[in-house]
Amino acid sequence: MNRAFRLRAPAAILLDLDGTLVDSVPDLTAGVDHMLIALGRAPAGEARVRDWVGNGVARLVHRALTGTMETDAPPADFERGLERFMVHYGAHATDRSRLYPGVAETLDALAARGFPLGCVTNKPARFTRVVLEDLGLARHFAVVVSGDEVTRGKPHPDAVERAAATLHVRAADCLVVGDSDNDVRAARACGAGIVAVSYGYNHGRDIAASAPDAVIDDLRELLALLAAPCD
Repeated sequence: MNRAFRLRAPAAILLDLDGTLVDSVPDLTAGVDHMLIALGRAPAGEARVRDWVGNGVARLVHRALTGTMETDAPPADFERGLERFMVHYGAHATDRSRLYPGVAETLDALAARGFPLGCVTNKPARFTRVVLEDLGLARHFAVVVSGDEVTRGKPHPDAVERAAATLHVRAADCLVVGDSDNDVRAARACGAGIVAVSYGYNHGRDIAASAPDAVIDDLRELLALLAAPCD
């Protein structure tokens, strides 16, 4: 944790889902590998999928089909692959996904302190709802904004701004908590604070290089940042 950082009390706290609250890569990998095998290709495996996650399902499918970060697969391959992934992942989204250590107690503590909480994710809404419900997180959030509920997902600020508006606060008065450069850029674009976790999905890159306000190794460390007096 960056102990030199002192966090002013935010009007609301908006948390990312995959890689921040939930390690969902095992189930995402199963969906990707099912898709690839169905298309007559070799499975990708968890290590590669872990580096691909973070920009929504469509980009994940393109990455699995091309083996690259930004190249688009041929449209016919993409449509076939996306359909197979969606069906499989939709039926198995929480078979092996688990909360990271300290997540449940941290959310309980934040709520007890009176912070309005939101979940802001690039995950499609149909999967977001399942993960939040199955893993016992839904009750914590006054607002949930998924990637297919806004015109542009993170790193654009649309989802952060929509969540803030729903909570009747300014986006610039919120704190975003995430694991990737997408979260940092989305927060910066609307003037929000940003705390990043070190353990999530950031395409294999050190999140500190994106210069968030603080980096924490465990979500419980957020409580200490919020408790620290402002300079």
